This record gives sequence, structure tokens and C-alpha cells, in this order.
Amino acid sequence: MPATPMTTHPADTAVGVIGTGSALPESRVPSEDVARVVGVEHGWIVERIGVLERRFAAKDETGTDLAARASSAALAAAGVGAEEIDVVILATSTPETPIPGVAARLQDAVGARNAAAFDVNAACAGFLVGLELGRSLLASDPRRRYVLVAGSDTYSRYLNPADRRTYPLFGDGAGAVVLGRVPAGQGISGVEIRTDGSMRDYAVGGPRITVTAEEMAAGEHYLTMAGRDIAHLVRTEFPNLVRAAVREHGITVADIDHLVCHQANPRLIRECAEQAGFTSDQVVLTGDRFGNTAAASLPVGLDTAARDGRIRPGDTVLLITFGAGMTWGRALIRWTAA
Repeated sequence: MPATPMTTHPADTAVGVIGTGSALPESRVPSEDVARVVGVEHGWIVERIGVLERRFAAKDETGTDLAARASSAALAAAGVGAEEIDVVILATSTPETPIPGVAARLQDAVGARNAAAFDVNAACAGFLVGLELGRSLLASDPRRRYVLVAGSDTYSRYLNPADRRTYPLFGDGAGAVVLGRVPAGQGISGVEIRTDGSMRDYAVGGPRITVTAEEMAAGEHYLTMAGRDIAHLVRTEFPNLVRAAVREHGITVADIDHLVCHQANPRLIRECAEQAGFTSDQVVLTGDRFGNTAAASLPVGLDTAARDGRIRPGDTVLLITFGAGMTWGRALIRWTAA
């Protein structure tokens, strides 16, 4: 067989987001209903967390189903055919099965038959990790043209309805972006990812491989969170991430057009953003409507703002995320997608 010709690209190119998409389940769960389930006042959820409603996946609806819908929308927005995708990366910590990786299911579902595919699990921070992997894969090989990065989670299946610390927080959903080459000076830059494994017990969930019937009956497979410890970490590291981003790029907080955060807790996000010097107009919030969609939070936020016409070409977007592990990080994007 003849050798495949190598595609070359100008040296003055970078990697950026060229299309976005998202998918949320149809089932809306208002906080009034959640309050009755967990035995608290509706006002307690709204005031302490800031979630008005969230979406829960239907019984026969999987995280891959949501990821496929989000990915198809992102491909359409980018004007890229599925067969043109070189790599599919799916960030999730709630896979249908541990084997095979659900990225393989996603690759097949969207028809990306020429793409390699793999999963990323950094919990709620998984999309940022996938974004950096996708950027690096494109930047390192001129033969690659496009990477599809999706985040999809269905945490409703790991929540204990009796636990008011977790049940009101989460919702299900998926978001996706298509990465491609963009002019130099644009696209993704300033990525920072950190992990402190000594905090690994701050958020724990899902059945262990050796789970017993007794452990299941006792609810040990449900997600548990050390909310105060996580909030302390967010309050400590959020300003550090912002300061590092503006220092690295020689800009100010006022120069950042949009702040898109993992929607761990909308009230906490508003608090941290305000203390870091952001105005409410700069902050993109989706958690009040969708809850904490885990690895989907960042791409859902990007797609929501892009579809609303809020993010425009040339805008500066700062991503900040925190996830179990604990893992946290940030990235700056000079927006190119139309």
C-alpha cells in the first residue's frame, strides 16, 4: 500500500475550540421535589446551594447516549464530519461499564470510524484533562486534524436520596467540543492541572469491584462528599488559579470576557468569582438550571454561552474546575468558534 501523505500545517497555528454541543435529559427535577425527598425546606437548597432544578436521565438513557447527542451537535457546529475526527476523548466517572471504555461506544455512536478513542476519569475535572490531552495530540502530530472531547456524567444513579449533602447538588448531562487548528495567538493556552491525592477521600462514590450485597444494602455504593473540606479547597485555590492565569498572560481580571467554572455549587462559584474581582456579567452559570453535571459542566457552560451569542470570536474565556482526587486546574481560551 502507498504511504499516507503527511499533512503539514503552518508553524503559526495553535489549537482551539471550533465547535460546541450539549445534551441534557428531558426530565426536569425542581428543587421543591428534591427538598421533599431529602426532608429539608426548599429555601435551604436555593439559599445554600443555588440550584433551582436539575435534569435526571431516564432509566434507559445512558451517559453515552447523552455524549453522542452533544458530540453530534458539536460536529455540526464545527462543520466537521465524524469520519474526519482523529481522536475521541470522553471524560466521565460514571461509565455504564468499566470495560469497554465508553469512548469506544461514543466513537461508534457518532460514526467516527477513523478515530482512536479512550476515556479520562478525573471526576468533575475530567473535561479539562481531556481538553489538554486533545490539544497536545493535535499540537504534536501534523497528520491529525480534529479531536472530539466530550464530558458526560449521570450522577443521579450514584446519589443517596437521604443525603442532603449530595442529592440536591447533582444533575445529569453531557457537553462536547471539537478541537482544530486556529491562528497563532488564539485557541487554548495556559493550562494548569494539579492533584493532591491526600484529599482522595473528600469525594468517593460508586461500588468497589468487590462490593457485596450487604454493602449495597447499606448504601456504601452511593457518592459521599466532605462538603466543607471541598469548599475550603475551592475557596483557597480559586483565587490562586485566577492570579496565575492573569500573571501568565499579562492581563487583568477585567480583560477576561467570560469565566466558565465547573458548577460544583452555584452559590460558592458566585462567591469565589466576586472575591476574585469578576462581575456577574463575566460569570457563566448553568448550575442553577442543570445542577452539577460533573465532567459535563465546562462544555455545557461553553455551549450554552456560545448558543446564546454570549461568547463571540476574539473573546477571552477562563475555565476553572475542581474534581475528586482532588484535582483542579484552569485554562485560558482565545475564542475562535463562530
